[in-house]
Amino acid sequence: MIDLKKLLNELVIPYKKIELYQTALTHSSYGNENNVENNERLEFLGDAVIELLMSDYLYTNSDLPEGTMTKKRAQAVREEALVIYSNKIDLKSYLLLGRGEEIKGANDAMIADSLEALFAATYLDLGLNEAKRLFDRIIVPSLEESFNIRDFKSILQEIIHGGGKRNISYQIIKESGPSHDKEFEAVVILDKDIILGNGYGKTKKEAEQKAAEEALKKGNYDFKNTL
Repeated sequence: MIDLKKLLNELVIPYKKIELYQTALTHSSYGNENNVENNERLEFLGDAVIELLMSDYLYTNSDLPEGTMTKKRAQAVREEALVIYSNKIDLKSYLLLGRGEEIKGANDAMIADSLEALFAATYLDLGLNEAKRLFDRIIVPSLEESFNIRDFKSILQEIIHGGGKRNISYQIIKESGPSHDKEFEAVVILDKDIILGNGYGKTKKEAEQKAAEEALKKGNYDFKNTL
């Protein structure tokens, strides 16, 4: 069993309802095997909590225009960024996983979801001010690192728009695996019928990023000839 109190003490979270944090670190695979609540509902709430705190941080600590703040916020709350923050506190070592997932180890989606759930638990247990203190402790110090993550979808979008009035879209063409361990296949499409790349991931967002990355890796950008 995880040493949850050790984690909460290290994060300086003055918890009241420890069961909330236990649920936050419980993946659906463990919940299904042990008939206990998993972290999916907390993840939903935590996503909004982190986005609010990030919005407040950018508004308070910069004079950037709305569009730039929106881009920076998206960069700083995406899955890859959440994994960066989580790794700083070794969060994956505290996740409760089912037997099969325990053998494979937590993937990025599980880790990111658990961080969101942790923020939701803190918010529900102690309020927004304590959630903000947690944000300042574990997210703010790594923000510059998160801002430097390569966003392949944005890069591809800029290239396409730079070549004329063309549009790209993403489509999930396949889902496989059980509900707690799905894999998605995405394609990125130029206009309506030109496939630029395929990608696979444990989340739809990850699959779309991989599809954009594949398109960008095609040598001299084969698709430029279609512009």
